[in-house]
Amino acid sequence: MKCPYCSSLESKVVDSRLAKEETSIRRRRECLDCKSRFTTYERVEEVELLVIKKGGVREPFDRSKIIAGMIKACEKRPISMEVIESFVSDYERELQERGEREVESSEIGERVINKLYEIDEVAYVRFASVYRSFKDVNQFMNELKELLKEKGGKGPGDPKDSIIHPLTLIQEKKEK
Repeated sequence: MKCPYCSSLESKVVDSRLAKEETSIRRRRECLDCKSRFTTYERVEEVELLVIKKGGVREPFDRSKIIAGMIKACEKRPISMEVIESFVSDYERELQERGEREVESSEIGERVINKLYEIDEVAYVRFASVYRSFKDVNQFMNELKELLKEKGGKGPGDPKDSIIHPLTLIQEKKEK
């Protein structure tokens, strides 16, 4: 292993243990020439998974894209990075275990949107507004109404609801 400090190829392993996700080994190494210590990770080389985009273009699966999209949707929401990373790791492992070399981007998107639906309604709506490419406010309103209906919430203008519902405010503003 090449030392990142002096470029020497001589090092020894000082400590070795499983990494957090248990799919790689974390090794602490010491350069035999400059005595600097550095960390390396070793993981099994897996068959490269390709993602088939909408236009038919294929590109390598990139977990960081899923994480980035989920982080953006969960911005300023009480969702921990552990929840996001755990979901992505589990999903990536599932894809690898299936043994398929290709996966449709729409499958990935649906899986992410379903997870966000489970964990946070606001993050779900944020992600859905981009993923579903809403053309106008009406499509967005319909998605929100469906979400409220499915989650057992009261829809806009429900007389039993003593609090002004956010959808009512949006609808009133739209009508003006």
